[in-house]
Parts: sequence; C-alpha cells; structure tokens
Amino acid sequence: MNRIRALYSQAHVTLLEMDHLSLSSVVSAAKLFLSQERVLHGLVNNAGIMATPFEKTKDGYEAQWQTNYVAHWVITSHLLPILLDTSKTLPRGSVRVVNLSSSGHYSAPKGGINFEDTALPNASGMTRYGQSKLGNILHAKTLNNVYGPDSFCSENGDGEIWSAAVHPGLVGSELAARAALPTWMKIVLAPYMALGGKMDGDRGSWTSVFCAASQEMKREHSGAYFQRIADPAGWQSSMAKDAELAEKLEEWTRREMKTGGWER
Repeated sequence: MNRIRALYSQAHVTLLEMDHLSLSSVVSAAKLFLSQERVLHGLVNNAGIMATPFEKTKDGYEAQWQTNYVAHWVITSHLLPILLDTSKTLPRGSVRVVNLSSSGHYSAPKGGINFEDTALPNASGMTRYGQSKLGNILHAKTLNNVYGPDSFCSENGDGEIWSAAVHPGLVGSELAARAALPTWMKIVLAPYMALGGKMDGDRGSWTSVFCAASQEMKREHSGAYFQRIADPAGWQSSMAKDAELAEKLEEWTRREMKTGGWER
C-alpha cells in the first residue's frame, strides 16, 4: 500500500483483511465490505498457494482446494449482489470478476474434480493444485453462464457481470515458495527461466488488469480462459471445457457451503 501511494499520491487504497484458510474470516470480510461500500466495479480473485504439503484446514478442506477455489467462491458469492447492482448503473461490461487460474490445471486428477474426496490425500501436491486451478476456470464459466452478456439475468435487466479465467504465465512471486515441484517440471522450467521466460510481478499482472478493466475486452470474451498477455484463446484442457463438470462443481460447492453456513 505504501509503495502504491509513493507512486500515486492521490490513490485511495484500503485494506480488507481475510484468511482463506478460515471461511468464517472470508464471510466476515465480505460483510464488512458490504457494510461500508455501495458500489463494486471489479473483483480479482488472486490469492493462491501451489503444490504445498498435504494439509487440511479447520473447515475440513484441503488447503489448496480451500485457498485457491472454495474461499474465492465464497467471497464472490457474497459480493454478487453489489456487483449486479453496480452494473445496472453503468454501460454493459463495466463490472467484472477475474479468477486467477494456471496452466497447472492440466495436472488435475482423472475426471477433473474428485467429488468423492476433494482433499486427494494420496495424490501429489501438483495434482491437488491442478484440481483447484481447474475449479477457478469452471467457476468463471459458471459466472458467465448465469450473469454474463448472454445470460437470462442480463436479458431480464437484473444486471450483467463479465468474467474471465487467467493464466498469467510464469511470474516471479512467492507462489512457489513452499512448492514441492516434480523433477520433470524443474527440468522443463530451468531453460525457460534462463531464457527470460519468467516475468516480474508488474508484467505478470497485465492480463489480470486487462480482464478487470480494459475497454478492449469484448463481450464474446466473457467466460474465456486468457493466457499471457491478454490472449482470450488460452490453451485449456478438455475438462476445463466440460459444461457438465462445471455444473456439477457448482452444485457441489453450493451444497457444501450451505451445510457449513458459509453460503450467502
């Protein structure tokens, strides 16, 4: 926040604190925001951990699954009403939700999402990561189907939200600080990084910023999987394109969040 103010002295920046390993914390943050604000133009679901050792949260979910997917679903769910209300006062496409995903979604388990046990205790950290990142893509597509430019919600005048899933590329961040990456991935990444394939945090954010705010994003790109930089034709797995899987995931998540008391 201080670095932003140093660059832009007139910037109005505030902190909304939450812990994705505690869903009650996420709900509390959403309620605090709604008690203080009347408009919301965009939401970038950016929090993430990668290939971390197996861990379950106090809420009963595997840590990557909850941090990367479930908590983002919860905060988005609680903020949907204010996003929709804001969109009614603005030109179409002015209000957007962006989910940070990854090419790592290709590492998701067979079938995409293991609904019988999303914790995947016997799988690798990358497999659990892949499942969570696949969840981000499917969630963005569900948002587009329900609230996007061709949705009944939009046609009925109830508001319109554009959504996108983003693979930002290899970015120099702390995402992989605790990652237990497989040997083959380290071998593949080493020459890529040596040739300058890794971006700094500023450039790595460009696609997310484009999807959140650029006037060049088109209505037909809502629900798309973007890859660096601002390319809406990102390479995605067949599971990421599976509409039935997206619907099943949404049903599973709503049921789970209702049972736990975290649903809006």
